[in-house]
Amino acid sequence: MSFQVGLLIEFSRVAGIMALNSDLICEILMRVDGATIANAECASSLFRSATREEHTWEELCSSLWPSTRNEEVRSLISALGGFRKFYTDCFPTVLFTERVSAIDCNLEFGKSEESRSEYCDKELHSVSSSDFVSLVDVHYRDKAIYSKILWGIPGAADSNGWFSNSPFSIDLLSSFVKAENGESQANISLAEGLPPITSLERERKDGKLWRELWKNIRLSWILVNRREKQTVNLSSWSPLGGQKHWPTDKDFRLLFGSILPAHKVLPFGVVQGTLVMKCRISDVGVGDGSHTTLKLTELRIRLEDVGGAHVNGRNSLLILKRALSCHRTMNYNNVLAAYHQFLKAQSQLKVEEMNNERLINTVCALGGIAAFAISCFVVL
Repeated sequence: MSFQVGLLIEFSRVAGIMALNSDLICEILMRVDGATIANAECASSLFRSATREEHTWEELCSSLWPSTRNEEVRSLISALGGFRKFYTDCFPTVLFTERVSAIDCNLEFGKSEESRSEYCDKELHSVSSSDFVSLVDVHYRDKAIYSKILWGIPGAADSNGWFSNSPFSIDLLSSFVKAENGESQANISLAEGLPPITSLERERKDGKLWRELWKNIRLSWILVNRREKQTVNLSSWSPLGGQKHWPTDKDFRLLFGSILPAHKVLPFGVVQGTLVMKCRISDVGVGDGSHTTLKLTELRIRLEDVGGAHVNGRNSLLILKRALSCHRTMNYNNVLAAYHQFLKAQSQLKVEEMNNERLINTVCALGGIAAFAISCFVVL
C-alpha cells in the first residue's frame, strides 16, 4: 500500500475518521496505483466512498494512459461503463491459459480447412475494422514519451481485398499513419533519464543503455471494440524479448505482446500477438555524452502463428475480437512463461518439419537407388 495512504489510515485511527477531509483523500488517491486504491477501499466508509468516485479513477487512467485525456476517448470510456471498469479491464494483460505444444498444434492443424473457412465466413459478419480503436502509450521511467489514438484499422476498407489477404500489420510510426495525423517523432533524451553514451563501442561492451531500456520502458496497447463494448490490453507492459544492436549498431529492438487463441480460425489454433518497438540512437554525445538521444523509429503490431507465418487481415479481425474475452493477469511472469511456451512449440515444430523433410529425402534417395538397381538387373 502507498506510504501516503498508510499515513492517512493511521491518522484516521488516531484522530478520528471525521477529522479527514474527503477532498484530501481523493487528491492523494489520484496519485497512487489501482491496487492501492482497492486496498484503501477496505479501510473505512470514508475511504470506500472516495475510492468509488469516478473522478479518482479518471485521474488514475489519465496518468497511466495519456491517450485517455482525449475528449472523444473520454466519451467512449463513459459509454463502456466508466473509468473504473476501464482500468479493471485494461491494466491486467492477456493470459493464454491453455498448454501450447507442437503435438497440440498438429492436432489442431488436422482439422478440416473447409470447417474453418465456414466458421470464419460466419463470424466475419459480426466484426468490422471500424469497430476497433487502439489507445497506445509508451512510458520511460514513468514519464509518457508517446501517445497515439487510432480509430479503425488503416487500409482495412480497401475494396480490392488487399487487407484481407495480406499479412496483418500496423506500424504507428509509418509515414502513412503519421501523415494522416500530423505527428512528430518520439524521442528519449537525458531529460527523461536516458544514460549518456560516449561511444557506440563502449555501449556494445557494457550494454548500459540496453539494460536501462529493458528495465524502464513500458508499452500499453489497448484495443477497444465499440460495438461489443469490450476492451483489452494486448501488451505485456514490460518487454518479453528483444535484440540489441540490430540490424545496425545504433538500433535496439524490443518485443512486447501476448499469446492469443485462434481455435477454428487458424490451423495451429494459437498465435503470438507481437508488438515490435524499435529505437535508434540518433545522437551520440562527445566526451560526456550530454547530447545522447534515442529516437522511436517503429511501433508495430502483427500476429504470427506457431508455424512462423504472419496472419492475414481477415483472420486477424476474428482473433482480435476473440482476444477481448481472454483471461487476464497482473503477473508478468505468467505472461512471460506463456511466451516462452509458444517459442518452444515453434522450435519443436521446426524440428519436426526438418525431420520429416529429411525422411522424405531419404526415401526418395533410396527409391532412386532401388529403381537404378532394378533397371541394371533388367538390362543384364
